[in-house]
Amino acid sequence: IYELDSVKMKINDNFEKLPESYLFSTVARKLRDFREAHPGVELIRMDIGDVTLPIPDAAIQAMHKAVDDMATKSGFHGYGPEQGYDFLRDAIAQGDYAGMGITADEIFISDGAKSDLGNLGDIYSEDSVVAVTDPGYPVYVDSNVIDGRGGELVDGKWSRFVYLDCNEQNGFKPTPPEAHADVIFLCSPANPTGVAFTRDELKAWVDFARRNNAVIIYDSAYCAYVTDPATARSIYEVPGAREVAIEVRSFSKTAGFTGLRCGYTVVPADVCGTDARGSKVPLRKLWLRRQTTKFNGASYVIQRGAEALYTPEGKAQVRTNVSYYLHNAEIIRLAMQEAGFKVYGGVDSPYIWVKSPKAEDSWELFEQLLAQAHISCTPGVGFGSLGQGWIRFTGFNTTENTIEAMRRVTEVMR
Repeated sequence: IYELDSVKMKINDNFEKLPESYLFSTVARKLRDFREAHPGVELIRMDIGDVTLPIPDAAIQAMHKAVDDMATKSGFHGYGPEQGYDFLRDAIAQGDYAGMGITADEIFISDGAKSDLGNLGDIYSEDSVVAVTDPGYPVYVDSNVIDGRGGELVDGKWSRFVYLDCNEQNGFKPTPPEAHADVIFLCSPANPTGVAFTRDELKAWVDFARRNNAVIIYDSAYCAYVTDPATARSIYEVPGAREVAIEVRSFSKTAGFTGLRCGYTVVPADVCGTDARGSKVPLRKLWLRRQTTKFNGASYVIQRGAEALYTPEGKAQVRTNVSYYLHNAEIIRLAMQEAGFKVYGGVDSPYIWVKSPKAEDSWELFEQLLAQAHISCTPGVGFGSLGQGWIRFTGFNTTENTIEAMRRVTEVMR
């Protein structure tokens, strides 16, 4: 007879090192509590990066047809290729990477950028030194802590990470560190700060990665919002990036696929790591093995919808949606400046990064705007210690709600 105490399953202790709640879960809980306490109040959400416009019609029509396909013997699709259907991979290669040397077999379709940003940790070692921006998207940090690369949390910083400071002095654009790093997380246009790298600024990072035999994981989920010709949409616009960079993208913020789930990751054949014997190993080979082992692919219907975004009609409809959200971002940016806030972003990005002239604590400013203006934002400190005193707004609500939200902010800050 076994004693129950002798057969305990051991957990991954790294989960217990993390803060109790994910940033956006904490915001959502506070908003639920506010609504319960103030049932008659109209709350305007300017915090989460979710979209409000419908899916582009080109994608809707393509998905309707794909659903009809699934109702016939000849058109039915069961398990698809884990790396994605050729029709979508070809469309991406031609539509997003023409002239950059990226081929369809280097593109892997997934259920979204967030999943891939966390799952990529499967292909680099637990001993890897990871560089992350502060402030930055929480998934970069949390997923690596879960995988055992964080070390210990000391005064708000993980002991094994290399932190890339983003502040007013560098315009919230991190520069290559003196310390060595094996894996570097960069995002442009950046979440949460809304700033974006020029090609020359990205070249410094590509050069750093080449010198350090490092790999850049480049999150370009918001590249469709780039309007400045000097700003890069893809890291592969920089010579040499094929050898050192993996790029992650999503259809969520461009075509409203937040509820449909579809994105992709580019792993060029030239990007390599080193195994325990010192031999060079292509990361594309490892990512293919990882995906075929742990992932069954995005659905046929959704991938047909994504493919339609690359038709002339689909491209035009995506541009219309992006322009709508950029207009909202401009409204926020101008209103915040007039209210006396320091403002970044909102030009090549749907995100606006702002700081009150009174320099309140991020959560205190969140609570003030919630209580007095009935507006939600995202506290900047949730993205890293250097985000303290800042908050993030998004341009993803309706234009009507955006105008009303800014009117309320102006009244509160008088």
